[in-house]
Amino acid sequence: MTQDRTLADAFTLTELEDGLEAIISGAYSNGPSSLSPEAGSPFGGLLAALSVQALRQGLNVSAPLRSLSIQYLAAARYGTPLTLRPQMLRAGRNVTYATVTGAQGERLTHHAAATFGADAPSESDIGILEQAPPGLDTLVSAPGLSGPMAPHFSHSIEYRFEDGPRIFSGRPAQEARERLWMRTRDGAPLDDVRLCYLLDALYPPAWTAMGAPLLMTSVDLRYDILADPTPRTAPDGWAFFEYRLLDHGRGWSVDDAICWGSDGRPLAIARQRRKVL
Repeated sequence: MTQDRTLADAFTLTELEDGLEAIISGAYSNGPSSLSPEAGSPFGGLLAALSVQALRQGLNVSAPLRSLSIQYLAAARYGTPLTLRPQMLRAGRNVTYATVTGAQGERLTHHAAATFGADAPSESDIGILEQAPPGLDTLVSAPGLSGPMAPHFSHSIEYRFEDGPRIFSGRPAQEARERLWMRTRDGAPLDDVRLCYLLDALYPPAWTAMGAPLLMTSVDLRYDILADPTPRTAPDGWAFFEYRLLDHGRGWSVDDAICWGSDGRPLAIARQRRKVL
């Protein structure tokens, strides 16, 4: 498995005259670790995280991220400089709108639109889990993600499954879900960049309903950040996630992800549309 760059390296952007530059390593391929990185593409969570980093660094945006919507136009190539060009649409007192486009030469890789704005404290019980997440300490010896089908990028993440992983278990579609604690393996505090990274850091939920891989490619992905993670709600960078298949058929697959803090309150939701090839 390729591990030639740390996660901090992967998030590092070099400033250019016309944008910011990233170099994507094969260590962040979504292809199986048993194959070369070129068997897959740079996974969408990394491009989402880089987009947020580019908006913050390039436009000096300091307000919390509230939403991010990405269209994946073409698979990025490893080792080729990726240029990210952020653009401010409107910098308001309460809400800021911005976009960023990724390209390698003349070839567009993705386009993202983001909304930023301050949050206010809330004690609302809307969306709170009926039962608190299983205690992290009870899953110390829980299975992680390993084996020949684990994607290359999984080396950067620590996984603790509640009851899994169930990849290629052939479960009924209504049971195609995975629940687990996750954090980046470097143990860094959970911020919006790492949250965007983790929200896409598992195999497609459709694979839980299948007995063998089915090739899919991400078309668009949307995040809504409901509450800013803190050391209290994401201790040592840990958060609880659920990935769930919503629809699969007629050439498309749609799935959701929800992230909760340790207190059972939702931190973020994601929805992803994939094209079945």
